[in-house]
This record gives sequence, C-alpha cells and structure tokens, in this order.
Amino acid sequence: MSRSVLIDRIGQLLFADPEREELADAALVIEGERVAWIGPAADAPAADRRVDAGGRAVLPGFVDSHTHLVFAGDRAAEFAARMAGEPYRAGGIRTTVAATRAASDAQLAERTGRLAAELLAQGTTTFEIKSGYGLTVEDERRCLRVARAFTPETTFLGAHVVPEGVDADAYVALVAGPMLEACAPYAKWADVFCEPGLPGAFDGDQARAVLAAGVRAGLGARVHAGQFAEGPGVRLACELGAASADHCTHLSDADVAALADSGVVATLLPGAEFATRSPYPDARRLLDAGVTVALATDCNPGSSYTSSMPFCIALAVREMRMTPLEAVRAATRGGAAALRRDDVGTLRPGARADLVVLEAPSYVHLAYRPGVPLVAQVWRAGSRVA
Repeated sequence: MSRSVLIDRIGQLLFADPEREELADAALVIEGERVAWIGPAADAPAADRRVDAGGRAVLPGFVDSHTHLVFAGDRAAEFAARMAGEPYRAGGIRTTVAATRAASDAQLAERTGRLAAELLAQGTTTFEIKSGYGLTVEDERRCLRVARAFTPETTFLGAHVVPEGVDADAYVALVAGPMLEACAPYAKWADVFCEPGLPGAFDGDQARAVLAAGVRAGLGARVHAGQFAEGPGVRLACELGAASADHCTHLSDADVAALADSGVVATLLPGAEFATRSPYPDARRLLDAGVTVALATDCNPGSSYTSSMPFCIALAVREMRMTPLEAVRAATRGGAAALRRDDVGTLRPGARADLVVLEAPSYVHLAYRPGVPLVAQVWRAGSRVA
C-alpha cells in the first residue's frame, strides 16, 4: 500500500494552481506517484510522513526535451579551437559518429547513465534522448535501444547528417526506409536536422521525406530548424503538426506567425549558443507573439556539453530577455508541451509527483545565483531520488 507524504513549510510553491502560479507558505501532499493536494501550510491534511521544507522554494522537476546522451568520445579540442576563433559548422558530428560506432553497447550505456544521473542531480526528472551518432541501420538501432533503457522519450535522428562519402538522396532513402523500420520499435519520435546550405544537413524536401515516413510509421515529428539561418524547417514542422521546432535561432516573421498559429513549441537551446559563440534566439519575440517556448540543454559532446537546466535558465534570463518566471516555466511546462505530456512539468493534483526543492527561498535564485548548486532535493514519481 502506498504511503502519503506531506511536504510542508514550503516558502514558495511554484505552479501551485492554474489561477495562482506561486503560493507562499504552502504545503503539498504526495500519495503514491502523484500529487494529491496543494494549498496553504495551515490547511495541510495529515499524512503518513512529514518532510519539512524549511522555507525553501519548491518547483516542478525540469523537463529536458532535447538531448543527445548516447555517444562516445570527446570533442574538447574542438571546443578549445572554437574559443580560439574557429567557426562552428557541425562537421564534428562525424567525429562522434566514428567513436560511437567503435564503442560497445556497455560503454554507450555507461556514458548515458552517467549523463542521466547528472541531469537528475540538477533537477531534471523527465528527459528526451535522440539517436543520431550511429548513421547506419544497426548503429542507430542500438543507440535507441540504449536510450530506451533510460527514458520512454526516445527520438530517431538517423537524419542528423549525411555520412561522409554517401550520396545524400540515397541516404535519405535509407533513413526513410530500412533504418526507420529497424528503429521505429525503439522510438517515440522522428527528427531531422533541416539546415539547407550547411554541408551534411538536409534540405526541405529531404526533411519532409524523412518526417512523413516517420509519421506513417506512427512516430511523432520534431525538427532541428533555424540554427544557422532562416530556412524551411519551422514551416515544415508546422505543416506536419510536429510537437516541436528546436533551435529557432534564426526566424522570419512568417516562421514566428506559423509557430503561434500552429501551436508547435519553439524549443530554445541556449547552451548551444554559449558553446559556439553564436547569437542567442530572441525568446522575447516569440513570447510576445504567443508562441509556447521550451528550454532544453541540447546536451551533446560537440556544441552544448552541459546537462544543467539551471544553467540554461540563467542564460535564458541574461541573454534571451526572458523573465525568471518565463524561463522556469519554459524549463518545466514548456518542455512538457514539447513532449506532449500533461502529467509532468506542473505540480497540480493528479500530476506525477516530480519536484525540486531549492536551497533558496525563490526560483528567481536560479538566475540570480548562476553556477551555484541550488538543487537541495529531487523527487520523482513520489520518491526522493537525489
């Protein structure tokens, strides 16, 4: 029989209910894996166990809707070269592909597990993992098998880049045919790096062929779009009813309008801009247009080797003109929307009891004290896990 837990003396409870996002002097009751009650601490019901939050802030567990955790190798030298002035052009993906193909399943699982543990320790209780560093039928399949052991939110990204020496159209046919067939049983989503003009990436027609095949196979659609320049990726995402268009660094007015009209989430990845010294997305422009915005880490070995959602929140506030509340909302509710989940990213009764207790009186400290380890406790599905 599940036991109830009362967390009381919460100084600030974020996303307390649809009418009031913040509740002071609050309490929360967990029954089993779900939130059962929230309200003023003075009105808290009895429970089997009591946890004293000591005036700390409590917020939903972060939802990281864009990661590339399954890989091998290291690209620190590439990062150092970029910091010395060399431009980023995504060519290093092939370096990671070679290392990933050479690694065993056990080695891939060990690295993925370490990164997943980093995410959890920093308050991320739900996360997505993409493939994309195998680029053969068997290597993409085994990367997704590894990913599936850590999360149900797995994404087939065989269309990450065209392998060196392979004809692009022939590779698209492989991805949309035999590779998809082999990978679909292990994936929930299909994704494509749509960046016309970038060597190795996919143009609009190629991206459409891959995503349409994925949708026919029963997978949801996601798109890497607009990282380096305006292009067809965002409008393709809206046309196909994708859950999310990710990066969205370079957008036309038509792109912004399409996102707002379609309800496709714009997932922004400020860690990538930080690590590549690129312009940051204009989150203010998107929010003011009514677009749902998510924040994610884009954790990968080449262009955003961070697993920290608090770091991305701080970047979003400092560099992307988001308020602290907007940034935390994007890292929780926004990420949940990008995964089409309504059971995470919030602390309403009935939601999964995923929550973070901060060593701070307010969520504002996530941006106010950047780089400081403020996550004091992490609860997932009703149990304390960190």
